Amino acid sequence: MERTTCCVVGGGPAGMVLALLLARTGVDVTVLEKHGDFLRDFRGDTVHPSTLALLDDLGLAERFARLPQRRVRTVQLPVGDGGAPVTVADLSVLRGRYNYVAMVPQWDLLDLLAAEARREPSFRLRMNTEATALLTEGGRVTGVRYRTGDGRTGELRAVLTVACDGRGSLARGRPELGLRRFGCPMDAWWFRLPRREGDPSGLVGGAGDRLLAAMIDRGQYWQCATLIRKGTDRQRRAAGLDRFRADFAAAVPWIADRTGQLGSWDEVRLLDVRLDRLRRWHRPGLLCIGDAAHAMSPVFGIGINLAVEDAVAAARYLAGPLRRGRVGLRDVRRVQRRRRPTTVATQALQRAAHARLVAPVLDGRPPLGGATRARRLAGLLTRSRLARLPAYFIGYGALRERPPEAAVR
Repeated sequence: MERTTCCVVGGGPAGMVLALLLARTGVDVTVLEKHGDFLRDFRGDTVHPSTLALLDDLGLAERFARLPQRRVRTVQLPVGDGGAPVTVADLSVLRGRYNYVAMVPQWDLLDLLAAEARREPSFRLRMNTEATALLTEGGRVTGVRYRTGDGRTGELRAVLTVACDGRGSLARGRPELGLRRFGCPMDAWWFRLPRREGDPSGLVGGAGDRLLAAMIDRGQYWQCATLIRKGTDRQRRAAGLDRFRADFAAAVPWIADRTGQLGSWDEVRLLDVRLDRLRRWHRPGLLCIGDAAHAMSPVFGIGINLAVEDAVAAARYLAGPLRRGRVGLRDVRRVQRRRRPTTVATQALQRAAHARLVAPVLDGRPPLGGATRARRLAGLLTRSRLARLPAYFIGYGALRERPPEAAVR
């Protein structure tokens, strides 16, 4: 029977940050990641000022700066006349070194975190190892049952199991945690298009006929997202690929000469967008953080930021109890009490954006009550005393978290 002090299920941003912080404080931690590497397309790539500051605290800023990246300082929404972009947040007003969002392939960030964590003797990363069930004894979660890529199975016992395995988490099926779902007006199509010299850089977007487009600059290509009305995937595909190419080109005219390189519907992947959260993030021996605790909408691209902040708070509250080998319900409850208000506030903002911006465009109506009101709102948010509020919220969230002192380098 295998044992560890903390079993982290999922090697995404939340799981890898938590594991690194705990390992640096001397906690025996094992990460189970079901894939053989971190190379997966169509994942969030926004590294916000809060995470940049964390990497600086951990002594990783110089290595992170060497990763291929684009820096974005403004957040624009296509709410002007004819879907023209309007700036609603300008991060350059933030004080300090990190007044931008870094667009970095997520696999590069995860490789950096994993390489640093491997320097700690108490850290283990087990790739190609999928957690298949939670182990329970006397009402307490005591670890996981797992299966490796070559079909072997086993059990890993732990003082604490932390679910960082996203919205498909094992823990989400437990009725006592009480999953609460919110209506979401859209789904997303993901695909690639070539990038050329002279193209814009960073994060760009546009609005078309009942669709919204967002594009992430990957250097050699564009990672493209198209928001469509939820439940219309089959209907839109039936209308034909030529129709979609034309609709996307109308939303982002400067890339129209490349839409023909989208060769088949097989290249367009559907993401079922969800917005939900658990009423309880914990039970004895178990804690859920990140998307496992609260699935976020892609609006504003702040889901990763929220997950990393969850991990930082969890490490700060739990490193001591884990070193002592005893984690009580009070300890894991403190993490939810700390992080839940930020989650609720962020999801409320996203729901408002769904209702006032996304849904009108997808229904063929002007967003935010029309272009005139949208420009006035943008002016209020970027050229008044309120300018730092949207910038700070996007950069740091409603509440900034600090890592355990023992993890700082």
